[in-house]
Amino acid sequence: MYVEWQGFTTGSWTKEVNVRDFIHKNYTPYLGNAEFLVAATPRTQKLWQEVLELMKLEREKGVLDVDTKVPTSITAHEAGYIDRELEQIVGLQTDQPLKRAIMPYGGIRVVKAGLEAYGYQLDPQTEEVFTKYRKTHNDGVFDAYTKEMRLARRSGIITGLPDAYGRGRIIGDYRRVALYGVDRLIDDKKSQQESLELDVMDEETIRLREEISEQLRALFELKEMGAKYGFELGRPAGNAQEAVQWLYFGYLGAVKEQNGAAMSLGRVSTFLDVYFERDLRAGITTESALQELVDHFVMKLRMVRFLRTPDYNALFSGDPTWVTEVIGGMAADGRTLVTKNSYRFLHTLSTLGPAPEPNLTVLWSEQLPENFKRFCAQVSSDTSSIQYENDDLMRPLYGDDYAIAAAYR
Repeated sequence: MYVEWQGFTTGSWTKEVNVRDFIHKNYTPYLGNAEFLVAATPRTQKLWQEVLELMKLEREKGVLDVDTKVPTSITAHEAGYIDRELEQIVGLQTDQPLKRAIMPYGGIRVVKAGLEAYGYQLDPQTEEVFTKYRKTHNDGVFDAYTKEMRLARRSGIITGLPDAYGRGRIIGDYRRVALYGVDRLIDDKKSQQESLELDVMDEETIRLREEISEQLRALFELKEMGAKYGFELGRPAGNAQEAVQWLYFGYLGAVKEQNGAAMSLGRVSTFLDVYFERDLRAGITTESALQELVDHFVMKLRMVRFLRTPDYNALFSGDPTWVTEVIGGMAADGRTLVTKNSYRFLHTLSTLGPAPEPNLTVLWSEQLPENFKRFCAQVSSDTSSIQYENDDLMRPLYGDDYAIAAAYR
């Protein structure tokens, strides 16, 4: 259902793509306590039990399943579901839950090593393409290395990662998909591309034009992926459920294509709270329904999987993705950025149980509401699953809409 809200400053009505401006004009700071929170719904409990059973099988096998043939992309796989009748937020990295994809564009050797470690073999045709016809990222990197750099790389003193495995920390502003819709983002990228129609085509201009062309293709593919699940991502999200779904699809597109050492979510809880509060006031949702949306969203974030080698997992004591969501903090104008959604996201450590993913990171400030401080302290004591970062230290340097990648406990 699409709802037009009077007095709601939607991003689709502004010329500039500016998510922070939207948040600060529309969000509702929350100073109260946690009494409004509700338990997990029966639907959430049933769906989560199905996921837990799949995760149990995965632990027993090491990897539940892998697509050994099709290189992943935003549109490489058909729509996948855990339980279509139960899921309120849909979308998987492949066509089956916890089924991992291969990412040979980064490096074919690390793909082969990851597959063979768990008893799988890379499809011969795919291997031929990425050894004979398609140069991978790692091939390009190693071509540039000097002899001394190669020795340092193999020793692990540069990154600490196993050889042939170096990835970055990636954070996209996935909120834009919900706020503006993909069509508006496409128009914005086209405008950027047109601004680079210059008389002198130097190296920087050529690179920027190529990057924008890739971004445009990705946005069109994001619309195509959404259509596979029956959603029109071209328009802005119209209500709370669409806002979560659209935002998740933006993130899903990223983890379908990129295998960063940290695939962080960003800073979404206060943004989504704008839609949640608007739906509550309009009487078209309930607190149980909103907690269910957050629970199902977080459930999907806990299911993000990459095909990695055992030595990588051993280095980091597990199979981490560092899906970091930063919560709370203070705004530059002195208001707190704590909302009811700050509570709802942390409450998933109760409704779904403690977990390292997503990495829920509270931006701590002396000025945070006392009720929220006490709630964080209680959840930390109960679950040992919250990360804290110093907002008073970072806000003056990075503003009040920054995010964190690869925060460590």
